[in-house]
Amino acid sequence: MSEITPPDRERMRASDADRDATAHQLREALAEGRLDPDEHSERLDSVYRAKTLGELLPLTADLPAPNSSATPAPTGFRSPRPLYGSGRLTDQGPTSSFAVAVMGGADRSGSWIVPPVFSAAAVMGGIELDLREARFAQRETTVWVLCVMGGVSITAPDDIQVRVHGLPIMGGFGVRGAPPSVMDPDAPIVHVRGIAVMGGVDVQYRKRRHQKEIED
Repeated sequence: MSEITPPDRERMRASDADRDATAHQLREALAEGRLDPDEHSERLDSVYRAKTLGELLPLTADLPAPNSSATPAPTGFRSPRPLYGSGRLTDQGPTSSFAVAVMGGADRSGSWIVPPVFSAAAVMGGIELDLREARFAQRETTVWVLCVMGGVSITAPDDIQVRVHGLPIMGGFGVRGAPPSVMDPDAPIVHVRGIAVMGGVDVQYRKRRHQKEIED
């Protein structure tokens, strides 16, 4: 078998593992201060739109390779970086991986554990996903949505980031409220993907319940 040349490699289709590896390198660059939050967000969006390896390479071309010696080793003791949000990430198994509403309603709220991939299907019905007190199985989560003459409402705390990539057909995807202005390197990110046919997906940023009670 002939060896793959660099130009041929750049034309190869990127796999999920390739995208995840690039996203991890960008997260490390953000944590080290090589990228600011806006640059990180912009590049991360490009990662998940990339179809080939050639589209991924420029996103990390100006960053040191993983495990390279470009970053000097620390000379003194440094306390480890804590998980964001005092336990927002957990190694426990998810409590729910999908929600279905057909001419009815369904909800996920309270202290539940969100899996890496969550599916929500609403057909002439409604689904409410409340993430304010949720914990996440991994830092980046994908919520796949199917709405047919129905609706999905997602309530997110104002210290995580929700990125909407959905396709509306005689429907809509909307975001209300202000996302966090400064992203902590370890803050959870939720990607909302899917399709809304004569239906709607609404994302609303709100303060956590305990924050609201303290202020009240």
